[in-house]
Amino acid sequence: MFLARTASQDLPKKLTGIANRSFKSLKIQGDSVDSSIPSSLTHGIHVFHCPDAVGIVAKLSECIASRGGNILGADVFVPEKKHVFYSRSEFIFDPAKWSRLQMEEDFLKLSTTFNAMKSVVRVPDQDPKYKIAVLVSKQEHCLVDLLHQWQDGRLPVDITSVISNHDRAPNTHVFRFLQRHGIPYHYVHAGNKIIKLYLLEYLFLNQIFLLIALLLTFSEVLSGDFLKKYGKDIINIHHGLLPSFKGGSPSRQAFDAGVKLIGATSHFVTEELDAGPIIEQMVERVSHRDNLQSFVQKSENLEKQCLSKAIKSYCELRVLPYQENKTVVF
Repeated sequence: MFLARTASQDLPKKLTGIANRSFKSLKIQGDSVDSSIPSSLTHGIHVFHCPDAVGIVAKLSECIASRGGNILGADVFVPEKKHVFYSRSEFIFDPAKWSRLQMEEDFLKLSTTFNAMKSVVRVPDQDPKYKIAVLVSKQEHCLVDLLHQWQDGRLPVDITSVISNHDRAPNTHVFRFLQRHGIPYHYVHAGNKIIKLYLLEYLFLNQIFLLIALLLTFSEVLSGDFLKKYGKDIINIHHGLLPSFKGGSPSRQAFDAGVKLIGATSHFVTEELDAGPIIEQMVERVSHRDNLQSFVQKSENLEKQCLSKAIKSYCELRVLPYQENKTVVF
């Protein structure tokens, strides 16, 4: 059975002196990105992942400088003995002198020159926000936090929908919030095959760029076959209670065991449950002074902070794949 309920009515100067070679690691800070930028100038971000070679940094700088741009900061990482190069550059430019289309062409030439595996440019003021959908079950703390951050403009995404296997009544806090802001709420209750087909169709039709999974009960749905067909990234958040406790009521189990350290992990979803490349992790100490309520509250706060930071890092192009199951996070 499937039901859908909707809550809406339907370096130039900074890098000139650097030799034409790559670096094991490099971080160059220019003017603060948060400092005032003249109204005629716009902020851009570029990330690059390619085989290591001589002169990459110089060519990146030349590409931006040749169009009148100025690098505000650059991060470079070249892992030892891996022969790969990673970089993330933030720059300002005049859109009247460097069009968005020309920028894509210029960075594409660089990508071709260095046989890049990944080359992405983003201009936050010009490009649309990332469209995301949120998968959620009964627990709402992460969802509520995301919605409030989105409402306050602190989350650089467009939340297009919330999809859940838990039916929420129209008089609940979350449902009323979604209704006020025109965000559709979809309740799905069916076999895994039907849910997969529904999700894939919905995600493709609505061009969802990023899926946020806040629940384990969809783990069978997010299978290898589903991941291949969807073809885009999915970020998951889960508790990291140390030592690990599985099954029902993990917080109660950890509390009863008297753990002294709790945590949360945000990672990309892969076919293997909770084993995808890690984006962000946070930990906090607990003690004998904590009761179950404060213990759970600390755990949930960590999950909210960890997920929020992971999404922001992803949208700011700070996350790059590294080896088979790791990430570079600038």
